[in-house]
Amino acid sequence: EYIRLPATCHYFYDDGTRITGHANKQDFAAEVAQKIGEAPDTVINALQHSALLYETLSGLFMWRSLHRRSTWFNKEAFRAYGRLHKMDFFRTMHKANKQRFKDPRTVQLFNRFATYNGSNPYQTPATLSIIPHLEFNIGAFFPKNGMHAITQALYGLAQRSGVQFHFNSPVQQIVLQNKQVQGVKVNNELVPAQVVVSNMDVVNTYKRLLTQVPPPNRLLRQPKSSSALIFYWGIKKSFAELDLHNIFFSQDYQAEFDHIFNKGSLYHDPTVYVNITSKYKPDDAPESCENWFTMINVPNNQGQDWNQLIERARGYIIQKLSKVLGQDVASLIEVEDVLDPRLIEQRTASAQGALYGNSSNNKYAAFMRHANFSQKYKGLYFCGGSVHPGGGIPLCLSSARIAAQEVQKQYAA
Repeated sequence: EYIRLPATCHYFYDDGTRITGHANKQDFAAEVAQKIGEAPDTVINALQHSALLYETLSGLFMWRSLHRRSTWFNKEAFRAYGRLHKMDFFRTMHKANKQRFKDPRTVQLFNRFATYNGSNPYQTPATLSIIPHLEFNIGAFFPKNGMHAITQALYGLAQRSGVQFHFNSPVQQIVLQNKQVQGVKVNNELVPAQVVVSNMDVVNTYKRLLTQVPPPNRLLRQPKSSSALIFYWGIKKSFAELDLHNIFFSQDYQAEFDHIFNKGSLYHDPTVYVNITSKYKPDDAPESCENWFTMINVPNNQGQDWNQLIERARGYIIQKLSKVLGQDVASLIEVEDVLDPRLIEQRTASAQGALYGNSSNNKYAAFMRHANFSQKYKGLYFCGGSVHPGGGIPLCLSSARIAAQEVQKQYAA
């Protein structure tokens, strides 16, 4: 069960501007017009273009393997080819948004969607303007029992389908022989299998589980996406102006992304995302309190002094939130936990702690992701955010679906 959100996000700017990202696109366009003078038709047209991108490209890039001839030679594909001139492959997202909108605050709001797959709006193709369609034309939703409910639903579905789970049983090796999968090694014993699907980051799948074969370095060495630094704060106050999703924008977005992707460091004025699930699931926090998932985009782990960066970031974030909310946030923090790129890498086997595998900072990035199947070893498949079609929960599920379809095609009776 889920709740359809009345607003996808609340946006806060340092100049005092506050915009509610109403789920209804007409209301959102009216809000933007009222607050910053952007013509409503401009916003509606941008969302219609986003819908066109989704309608044209989702069938090619999100629901099929890019590595099968059949993907490129069918009625849907040929229909897409007729619209390629509208797909914005050759402009950056920022350039497209700057030409579309007159106010830099609107540009920044629509540039933000590059972060949904850990990319830089000043480098990534404008094709990624496909993303706002999902929020404003389809809608944003919250599972009534929290995000963990998605995991539990999948787990229950798998069990009802006859899947057996073996927890706390780390795989040591994917065993191959004569270019065919034999199974996996667990506790130094072979568990035979005709098919193995790895959902570990593909870089570490090769580094840790497929050490006996030459890795596809051309694919694995692609630049990685950004990572995240997250402060889990128990806040002893309730803020009426905050909702489930809240964004506090940097004054200089381009400088922030330059630090993340080019300097491997933190900008002193980061954009801050605050997620508060207790707004819709009250038992996530004590009465009159809130649970803040407070995140900034940061570079992936390249050996930086993260202890120092965490201390600096905490100060930057508290300063920013306190200024915008008019409240000393530091004094309200009752409990705290921290998740940084090192821990993300350690806990999830994500290469360099990158959240989305490869970055999408060039127009060829979509084609440089590893396939959902091995072209060399029969029975070996891949899914998850580091392979096609990309990172984030929806695309990870799409990746799993593509891998399952590939298995069915190969082994259907």
